[in-house]
Parts: sequence; structure tokens; C-alpha cells
Amino acid sequence: MQLKNITRFLEETAPLSLQETYDNSGLLTGNQQMEITGILVTLDSTEEIIEEAISKKCNLVIAHHPVIFSGLKKLNGKDYVERTVIKAIKNDIAVYAMHTNLDNVSHGVNSMICKKLGLKDTQILETKSGLLRKLVTFVPVVHLQQVREALFAAGAGQIGNYDSCSFNIAGTGTFRGNESSQPFAGGQGEFHEEPETRIETIYEIHREEEILVALKKSHPYEEVAYDCFSLRNSHPKTGAGITGLLPEEMEEQDFLSMIKESMKTACIRHTKLPGKTVSKVAVAGGSGSFLLKAAIASGAQFFVTADFKYHQFFDADNRIVIADIGHYESEQFTKELIYGFLIEKFPTFAIHLSEINTNPIKYF
Repeated sequence: MQLKNITRFLEETAPLSLQETYDNSGLLTGNQQMEITGILVTLDSTEEIIEEAISKKCNLVIAHHPVIFSGLKKLNGKDYVERTVIKAIKNDIAVYAMHTNLDNVSHGVNSMICKKLGLKDTQILETKSGLLRKLVTFVPVVHLQQVREALFAAGAGQIGNYDSCSFNIAGTGTFRGNESSQPFAGGQGEFHEEPETRIETIYEIHREEEILVALKKSHPYEEVAYDCFSLRNSHPKTGAGITGLLPEEMEEQDFLSMIKESMKTACIRHTKLPGKTVSKVAVAGGSGSFLLKAAIASGAQFFVTADFKYHQFFDADNRIVIADIGHYESEQFTKELIYGFLIEKFPTFAIHLSEINTNPIKYF
């Protein structure tokens, strides 16, 4: 299988347009035409992981964290990043990262934490805006259904739990073609009026190219009139963190014990327990301190995340319990998540879960 077939699926699962501006998700080494013989799924890309890929005859490593993060100016092996990249290139191994783009989808990293904690009725904690656009186009009445169905098939018209969403207004279009034209109706040089329907439909920005191709292919006009508008609306299924409800209320100490067992963490750093029961929980894999205000505003009693600094714990201000379980611990099940996506799509392909614990932090 060529690498491009795999990356196309990965980017449909977690579009690269959803990654944060500081991130470096996507294909880091390798080229899209490579024939892939096996896939190794891991949380981090290290020299040891590349060695494991070699031993398992895998020439594609899919990781959560990008090994190349802030950019490379030289490749002389002076640190683990350069050595990992050199080893991957020497052994013709492609490395792909799914980082904040996988954090920012409702079925991503945070959904795995919710699954491990048994949370239900989940919602995005802090939704993203600027990811939606509106397409407006004008179609002859007799071709309305044809064009609309093509747009929907390409991914337009999806709003939350609904699809095939559009707004349609009847009107009259006018045009006159020159001597080089091939008009849909009327003749060259003739002014023509055509009964048309104005279609308005919403779409995710990463689907724009495919949707415009579908529009032009299905539309009968030689020159298709359309407008694309950027929207400020938030995306209900895209953003950082997730909130969810416990099946039953729990005592705080019992919930902490459940976190420790479910998330396989050796240590939980937490703020003072106010003596309340726990029913609603906010979660964020990795460094989640930037979501504290949103977690408090959501009404959650606990915020399960990682990488809080000493002074940031004061910001809980007895309004929520911060439970810092460790960066690796909060994201360790991400490789299971990615593996699950791949094995469902490519059930007969050689896909392996890394057996290496890449956590650089040890506990005494």
C-alpha cells in the first residue's frame, strides 16, 4: 500500500487544519509514493522506536508527538531528535505525527480519557471557531437535486448531529455569453434569464477543495457562480478538552483512586479537596492548564489533565479540583486509539503497537 493512501485516511480522521499554529503534525520523513510494508504505532518517536520498527519490519511509524517540533537547521546527530531523524532516513522509514489535530477532534485523545474514566454525555470543553465556511451557489431549477446531492456527498451540509443541511431560495439568474462561450441555455451573444435556486450550505474548511470539485463537476454551467464565506461560528465537535458525566456520583477520594487505577498513574498531584461529591469531570490530555478557566466555567468538580506548574494550582481557587496525572499518563492510551482507527480501516494490513514505554519521567 502506498503511504499516501494511509495519510489520506489519517487526515480525514484528524485533519491537519485542526492542529495548533505552533504544532508540526503530518508527514515528517518519507514520501507519499513509498510502498508501506508495516506500521508501528507509538506515543513518541525516539531512536529506540525506530529500532523497534526495523525489528518488526515496519517502514512507517505513526506517533502522537512530532519528533521534529521547532524545526531543524542541521542534521549532525547532536541530540536525540537529529539522531532519530537520521536513523529513520537511513533505514527508509517514514515518520508521521498526529498531535494537536488529534487533540482537537471529539473522537480523539480526550475521548480515550473519557472512556477510561467511564464518562458519558461528553461535550467539547472549549470549541474552536474559524473552522467553518458557507458556500453560496446558483443552480438551474432542473439541476437543483443533482448539485445539492453532490455537495452533500462531498461533506457539505453537516451541522452537529444533522447532515444534508441547506437553505434554498428561488430567483432568476441572467447571463450573456460571448462568441467563445458554450451557454447552458440561450445562444452566443443573447441575453438570457434562467430560473435558478440559490443554495446555501455550511462546510468544514478542510473539505473545501473536494466540495468545490464536486460543485463544478455536477453543475451544468460552463462558468459556475459561487461564493465562499468565512464564519465565526464555533464548531460543536472540534476543540480542546472534553467534559462528561460520571454514571453515578462519587466521593472525591474514591474518584482519585479510580483515576489512579484507570489511568495507570503512579502519582496524582491535586489541589485541596473541598468535600463535595463528583458528578461532572473535565479532561484534557497533555498540557491542559490553558483550559482551567473553561473547566471551571463548565461546572465540573474535577479537571483531569497534566503539566500544571506550582503557581497555577492556586488558580483553582477552591472552585475545582485540579488532578495532574502526568503528561505521559494522560496520553498513553492514544496509541491504542490510533491503532483502533487503522485496524478498522485496514484490517488485513500489518499494524503493530509499540511495546516500548517512552515516558522520560521515572518515579522513585
